[in-house]
Order: sequence, then C-alpha cells, then structure tokens
Amino acid sequence: MTEIMGVFGYPIKHSMSPEMHTAAFKQLGLDMAYHAFEVHPEFLEKAINGIRGLGLKGVNVTIPHKVAVLQYLDMVDDLALEIGAVNTIVNMNGQLTGYNTDGEGYLQSLLPFIKSDIKQMHVLIIGAGGAARAVAITLAKYGVRKITIANRTAAKATELALQCSKFCQSKDVSMEEAEKHLSDYDLLINTTSIGMTPHISQVPLSLDELRSETYVSDLIYTPLKTQWLSIAEKKGAPVLNGLGMFVQQGALAFERWTGKKAPAEVMKQAVLRRLNEG
Repeated sequence: MTEIMGVFGYPIKHSMSPEMHTAAFKQLGLDMAYHAFEVHPEFLEKAINGIRGLGLKGVNVTIPHKVAVLQYLDMVDDLALEIGAVNTIVNMNGQLTGYNTDGEGYLQSLLPFIKSDIKQMHVLIIGAGGAARAVAITLAKYGVRKITIANRTAAKATELALQCSKFCQSKDVSMEEAEKHLSDYDLLINTTSIGMTPHISQVPLSLDELRSETYVSDLIYTPLKTQWLSIAEKKGAPVLNGLGMFVQQGALAFERWTGKKAPAEVMKQAVLRRLNEG
C-alpha cells in the first residue's frame, strides 16, 4: 500500500515540496506519495489527529503552523524545542514526534559555501522570526565565534540573542548600527522575506559598507538572486541563495520518514524545474 506524506500550511498552493519529494520517491523506487494539505489554523488540531487516523507516515509543517503544532504532538526533539518551532512530524505507530530541520538544512547548505573556518566567524543575522531562530540557534550550537541579531522590532532581537548566548557570544543591535558597522561581520544572513517575489526591488539592509571578503547569504530563493545578493556580488562578495536550505531541510525530513539517504541533487533539480516554469 502506498505510504502517504505531505505538508500542512495555509495557504499552501505555492509549495514546491510535492514536486521535490515526488522526484525523490521516484528516484529511489519508493511506493510513497506526497500531497499539499491546506489546513486552516482553526482545524490544525483535527488535521494533526488525522495523521494518526489516516496512518500518514509524516508531514512537513509550514507557515503559519510551525509554533502552534507543538501542543498537539506526543514528543518534540530537543533542537525543535530550543527553536520553538516544528517543521517535520514523524508518525511512528501513532506516536507523533516533531523535529525542526530548517537550521540543520541551512547549515548543510552553508558549509560547502564557506571556504574558511566558520567557527571563527562573526555572523550578522537580519530578522528574528521563525527562520532566524532556526538558523541562529543552529549556528550558535555549532559553535560560531559570535552572533549579532538585527531586527526592526528590538525586543525580538534581544530575546533571540539572549537564547543564542547559551551557546556562543551573542548580542543584538539596531538595523542602523548593523549597517554602520557592516565591516565587523564575516557572514551576513537575511532571514526576512524582504526582496522576495513580487517585491524584488527591496533590500533588507544597506550594503554600502560591505567588505568583498564578507559572505552574504539570503534565505530567499524566489528570485534565485535577490537584489540584495546582486548588490553584494557586484562588490565582489561571495553570495548564497536559499535554494540549498530548502532542499536540505526537505532531504533531512525525507531521511527521517524513509530511513534512506535523500537524493538531494534530484530534489534540487525538481525545484529548479518548477521555478523555471514560473
């Protein structure tokens, strides 16, 4: 019998996860299927119970359910608890366990890109939302030298910096201060949606003071190269978009569901085909 996986979100029609996972199942010859389920927030608890009732192998969880879902699970992985959000659920004989593969997925996409020792780096993270929490806490636990959080809402930046300080030196600054001292950072990471299609002319932070040696990373992958990355590239900086993170977080979920090594390159090509179709 075909095993079913899926993704819960609202709205969900934009999701590229079905194409990505379907390509992976086909590549490995697995009798599995992946569907996008549009779950209104008021029906989230019923949808989670439906995983057990219908015997789904597991699901991904996306906006706006990543935090709310925690209360409906039987167990939550320590990293997901630290981040405060779940993006992957595994159903093991009716027991639902929540994980967060976003931060680890980002780290796996980042490490081949960085040509120096990331544990010696001072990292600036722009934003303090769910994606920022996953990335910041994962990098802090990995052991980067220092993390600075810049966010429009100062209180959220302060809270995230305090949490990261359990694992590495961390602080928060205003956006203006981050721009002024941009040369202090070895790696810049935009975790916000600023610059995403259709608002492609917007940038999250001025790069006037950018050094050419500074790595610049954007979690956005629509478009594949944001205006922010284009500006950084023109200044000679190495740039990384968010496609690798999206693929790697999906690959980690795939491996938790199947116990098999994910065909990450096949998954990446499936996403690129969807992006090229517009």
